Amino acid sequence: MKYFTEEEKNLIKKEIMELLNDKKARDAIDIIKYLNYGKETDSEIVKIINEMVEEYDLYLTKKGRYLNFKDSEDASFYYKGIFMTTKNEFGFVRVNDLNEDIFIHGSNKNTALDGDLVLVHITSGETDTRHCEGEIVKVLKRNKNTKLGEVVIKNNKYYCILKNNKKLDTIELMGDNLERLVDGDIITFSLITDKNLKANFKERIGHKNDPGIDITAVLAEHDFNVTFKSDALEQLKTIPTEVTNQDINGRLDLRDEMIFTIDGDDTKDIDDAISVKKLDNGHFELGVHIANVPYYIKENSPLDLEARERGTSVYLADRVVPMYPHQISNGICSLNPGVDRLTISSFMEIDENGKVLDYRIVESVINSKIQMTYKNVNKILEQGEIPVGYEEFVDKLHEMKELADLVRKNKINRGYIDFDIDEVKIIVDEEGNVLDIEKRYRGSGEKMIEDFMILANESVAETITNLGLTGVYRIHGDVSVDRLRKFLHILKNYNINIKDDFKFVNQKTIQNILSRISNLDGFQVLATRMISCMDKARYSTNNIGHFALASRNYTHFTSPIRRYPDTTIHRLLHDYLFGNLTDDVVNHWENVLEDICITSSERERAAMDCERVVDDMKMAEYMESHIGEVYSGMVSGITSFGMYVMLPNLVEGMVRLSDLPEKFYYDEETESLIGANSHKLYTLGTKVDIKVTNASKETRQIDFILYDKEKESVVDYVQEKVKKIKKKY
Repeated sequence: MKYFTEEEKNLIKKEIMELLNDKKARDAIDIIKYLNYGKETDSEIVKIINEMVEEYDLYLTKKGRYLNFKDSEDASFYYKGIFMTTKNEFGFVRVNDLNEDIFIHGSNKNTALDGDLVLVHITSGETDTRHCEGEIVKVLKRNKNTKLGEVVIKNNKYYCILKNNKKLDTIELMGDNLERLVDGDIITFSLITDKNLKANFKERIGHKNDPGIDITAVLAEHDFNVTFKSDALEQLKTIPTEVTNQDINGRLDLRDEMIFTIDGDDTKDIDDAISVKKLDNGHFELGVHIANVPYYIKENSPLDLEARERGTSVYLADRVVPMYPHQISNGICSLNPGVDRLTISSFMEIDENGKVLDYRIVESVINSKIQMTYKNVNKILEQGEIPVGYEEFVDKLHEMKELADLVRKNKINRGYIDFDIDEVKIIVDEEGNVLDIEKRYRGSGEKMIEDFMILANESVAETITNLGLTGVYRIHGDVSVDRLRKFLHILKNYNINIKDDFKFVNQKTIQNILSRISNLDGFQVLATRMISCMDKARYSTNNIGHFALASRNYTHFTSPIRRYPDTTIHRLLHDYLFGNLTDDVVNHWENVLEDICITSSERERAAMDCERVVDDMKMAEYMESHIGEVYSGMVSGITSFGMYVMLPNLVEGMVRLSDLPEKFYYDEETESLIGANSHKLYTLGTKVDIKVTNASKETRQIDFILYDKEKESVVDYVQEKVKKIKKKY
């Protein structure tokens, strides 16, 4: 008897699916003959076939034959997909072949956990509509990612409750060193059985009462380590703290040039610097100089392997979890002022129309003249104020602003889409307690650096494309026409009628729609909703371009300290441009780059999810001390069970359908709620007054009710009269 490896099993499953693509039912003997692996493998192949039936890849007919499950009589009622939980007890199943997710009520989850591959049975509604509901009939594959729980000890047995999901039954813990745990410990675990939901204890994160444990726990749940492995820390001892003369050999020496950095007030990991010159022909020369991190971190070394595993730095409310240790990210690779630093520079010649005419990419060494902040640069460019220490740089900054205006105008003309969405800024004290929540300001300095970095990324991407070699690209697919058409129905609530007879969507289409809604009070929520019509950006070796930037060639090159794809791009530039290019080098990158793209995209999503969870948690924590207060906001989301309302500081809470003053109907086509008696309309961007009724940091949930000043004053008056009567008697 022959036993197959997991890789061989996956190959056999793929071959079976290819055989059944013709929609003909076949028995096991036919499948075995087709595979032709030899008689000694027959029993193992039968096991694989049975496993595929259990996984709902194959369908076993009443006559004992096998079909591709999607070709079976049950296929229209059953779908495989990924289960996603929400802040509430319900969830959704995302199916690749469907445009809309399937709603799952809390009572129909059947032990499914976030990220599990599940089989869902449609119970009501039609697929590809927002009214489609289902029940999970089987968990096909558990999400083996790290999960977070709180320890509960009962009758000398150890259990854990999933954090932020208190309605789930406790899960029994297995493993070593359980006796060291106490009630309230926050731990990570992985599931080891499917049916009984037993869990394997992995690591103690801390106790629920420890300062800062809330964010530490979120990081652990998303597999971001706050400490570095011992072999990576050991490698740090071999990395220098200063640039030597030997390091500079062969590099373009830019240490005497007026080069400087512009970053946020608290930035310590500085990986980009800029310079600008006016040329004799009236054109500009823009220089973008990026920290050459891989010069110190060699591929497949312990620090590199850990950085690849992390994929990105994570920026949270009260801390940064760096991709590289601080000795690198804030030290030898950070472009700190007054010290020599190794860089890769992209020099671009830009004409009076903001168009890049030519560019060159070189290895270089710089010495930044000053570490500027966005706040001070904006004072100069927007208010005419000159902060102390900036005097000699004022003319250069105005020259840069002149160039940036030309570049942005050219970008917009070619189709660049700027949604201009507000971002939240959470201000915390030294212990992580929320002091305030406000919008993050995006001024002239921020936009200028953004535009310059985009140009540098494009120049590098175009270089690799022109070489005809495998690269890492930052790609962004086209807009979904179907999703965009649904969005246009929402705009009808504003009496904005845009023809949806377009055969395809280009950047000008999106720009025109944005211009139509730009003056609306609800622009922010409408623009956010419009973004959901577009694919998410990701990394790939297949260069399909970047739709939102209207760029044929785009990559991430400018942040190698905090993003692994950027580090990889620096290595590609070294091997493709500056090194000895051989067939072995080309083959090496062809073999590893796709995996780097996939992993980097996954870790980017994990970091974004981590940041979102922390923001939600801190917002709820902030609102815990504002229960009973009244605010004005606007509707930011409509569902069949209520509506979300966003406050001016971007805090978002829910008004439940059951708490509305009358019966409201949900109109799916226009994503609005309509009052049965009053015909009152609530849609995206509708202004409302709300009162905060509940907020929970634990569940990351904020609840509102609509506030009516006149009715509220009557209620307050009656309650006050009742108090006086009770006091009297």
